[in-house]
Amino acid sequence: MTDRELIEAAYADLAVLREATDAIHRTVALLDAGEIRVAEKINGDWVVNAWVKEAIMLYFRITEVRTMGAGPFEYHDKIPTKTGLHEAGIRVVPPGTVRYGAFCEPGVVVMPGYVNIGAYVGSGTMVDTWATVGSCAQIGRDVHLSGGVGIGGVLEPAGARPVIIEDGAFIGSRSIVVEGVVVEAGAVLGANTTLSASIPIIDVTGDEPVEIRGRVPANAVVVPGARAKEFPAGTYHLQAPLLIGYRSETTDKKTSLNDALRTFAVEI
Repeated sequence: MTDRELIEAAYADLAVLREATDAIHRTVALLDAGEIRVAEKINGDWVVNAWVKEAIMLYFRITEVRTMGAGPFEYHDKIPTKTGLHEAGIRVVPPGTVRYGAFCEPGVVVMPGYVNIGAYVGSGTMVDTWATVGSCAQIGRDVHLSGGVGIGGVLEPAGARPVIIEDGAFIGSRSIVVEGVVVEAGAVLGANTTLSASIPIIDVTGDEPVEIRGRVPANAVVVPGARAKEFPAGTYHLQAPLLIGYRSETTDKKTSLNDALRTFAVEI
């Protein structure tokens, strides 16, 4: 049987978990090396490799909590921190942490933030102070995750899409992106924007509002917003981020970003 078949069999029936142990370890090692991914873009669509997520969940079952050191820091956990950062061309500032089973391309900078198992982070991306990249999240190249950003982890169900932040996106301070939302290439989220699969994004750039759920269009500029909703106890306002415009198409992405922030007065 292939490693995939062994993992799928063990996930369906824990009675055969022992037979899949080596396959699980090999799969997590491949994740750590960036040779496989939890999700990948194929012909323009994001495809989830559910069996890889199953391997991660089974990995927690076959590992034991132990005390481990990382320089002056001590941890007590099942999964060690990532090693070989210098060789990989990754900068991690203490006490920033990249967990084993996550992959960062060369040129990634992790300030005192956190990158969890199964995550993939593209080159040139900044994971700023206290930003978190949840389990299995897929972060593109040249992305900026500002201070305190929370990128949610999506492990279960195995077939569920993880949070995906595509190339060149800018995520403003204290923003939260969860439940498999896709932020497409070049999009900008203003500070404190919260996105989930159930929260509507309202495009207010036209004559009539248009609702979008589960994704932020490429180059869109989205800021926090709210809309009124009637309840038995009265009228209250719920989160409803507003799509207020788009970044200009330009080869100079930094200029495009600065222009968008200035034009739409976006707080970051």
